[in-house]
Amino acid sequence: MIVQRVVLNSRPGKNGNPVAENFRVEEVNLSDNINEGQVQVRTLYLSVDPYMRCRMNEDTGTDYIKAWQLSQVVDGGGIGIVEESKHINFKKGDFVISFYWPWQTKVILDGNSLEKVDPQLVDGHISYFLGAIGMPGLTSLIGIQEKGHITAGSNQTMVVSGAAGACGSLAGQIGHLMGCSRVVGICGTQEKCLFLTSELGFDAAVNYKKGNVAEQLRELCPAGVDVYFDNVGGDISDTVISQMNQNSHIILCGQISQYNKDVPYPPPLPPAIEAIQKERNITRERFMVLNYKDRFESGILQLSQWFKEGNLKIKETVMNGLENMGAAFQSMMTGGNIGKQIVCISEETSV
Repeated sequence: MIVQRVVLNSRPGKNGNPVAENFRVEEVNLSDNINEGQVQVRTLYLSVDPYMRCRMNEDTGTDYIKAWQLSQVVDGGGIGIVEESKHINFKKGDFVISFYWPWQTKVILDGNSLEKVDPQLVDGHISYFLGAIGMPGLTSLIGIQEKGHITAGSNQTMVVSGAAGACGSLAGQIGHLMGCSRVVGICGTQEKCLFLTSELGFDAAVNYKKGNVAEQLRELCPAGVDVYFDNVGGDISDTVISQMNQNSHIILCGQISQYNKDVPYPPPLPPAIEAIQKERNITRERFMVLNYKDRFESGILQLSQWFKEGNLKIKETVMNGLENMGAAFQSMMTGGNIGKQIVCISEETSV
């Protein structure tokens, strides 16, 4: 059968900005036969995420994420529906997910690389398994649990950068649910600021492209900052850290402002900011959600429960069509999304 797939067409370079043209769509012939232990799956939704930027380089700079190869199919988080199965754990009509899903309209995969998901956990919103009830949700939840040191009733203030993105939009809400008395988001448009405060329950929001961020933070966080959920790094993070309290905590989720630069991860802080961090005993430890796989199942159930209770609001930005994967990636890297950026490959959720 003929299927469409997306391959890496070119690399942006370690210090370059990725563009849609770095990706190319082509047609290939997929075998009509599957072997024992394999499943044939139709792709429903694919995810684009900031961490993928390092996969566009020849060397990702880390040993747990592999670089994408030129002219080879690209992969990432994906979810689909089983059309044919020769694996004991899966049958036709099952919904399955993988962290290494090829960007193809249909795929033949080793069943051992897949995980079955229950649509009831997301009230039928299958794409949520790639966002709030998936890896970004777990990153936000476990990151806050492990590195946030939130104590309910202790009047803690949390600041979230990249607050309208996939993780940030959840982190602020989870901060409240776990006991922060005040949550302030930082994002890049007035529309996003309004979304955070009117839809997601943030107490206030700062548009970093408008006005003086340091002054706005001082006004909105009069008692200083106790917990900082950092998605962006760079100047914004330096500004937040300078207003953090003694014995406060940074949750190092991402550094998207630095991903188009050839710097180590996590990027070193400027000397003056590093001095503040040390003087005030501010924790800033690398956080990797993949180190907490034993907590994924309970975390997914917690996120699902909050969602069903109406305590966790979920927002997606959806593009349609495999041919728009490159455009979706470029948009996500430049802040074009609110909530999780998803690409819908096929809307038909039955076989």
